[in-house]
Amino acid sequence: MKKTIVAALTVATIAGSLVTATPSAKAGDNIGAGIAAGLIGGAIVGGAIASSRPAYGGPVYVAEPAPPPPPCYWQRQRYWDGYGWVIRPVRVCY
Repeated sequence: MKKTIVAALTVATIAGSLVTATPSAKAGDNIGAGIAAGLIGGAIVGGAIASSRPAYGGPVYVAEPAPPPPPCYWQRQRYWDGYGWVIRPVRVCY
């Protein structure tokens, strides 16, 4: 709802500044007034947006933390690699 109102207000401000800034027979008369109206309208809309309360979403699902990982340790194991026995460290978790 707030976004719709802010969007409508922004469109109205921009349309008002464009109507004011349309050149007439004398090109230099209304340009300054159009620029001033656009700046003032932008300041009003910007102030309204900045002073509005932030829109927070609804409640959020938060999962329980995962259980701690199982304790692990390093163990030296030997295996046959096809040529001979090799000993290497292996991480064992239970």
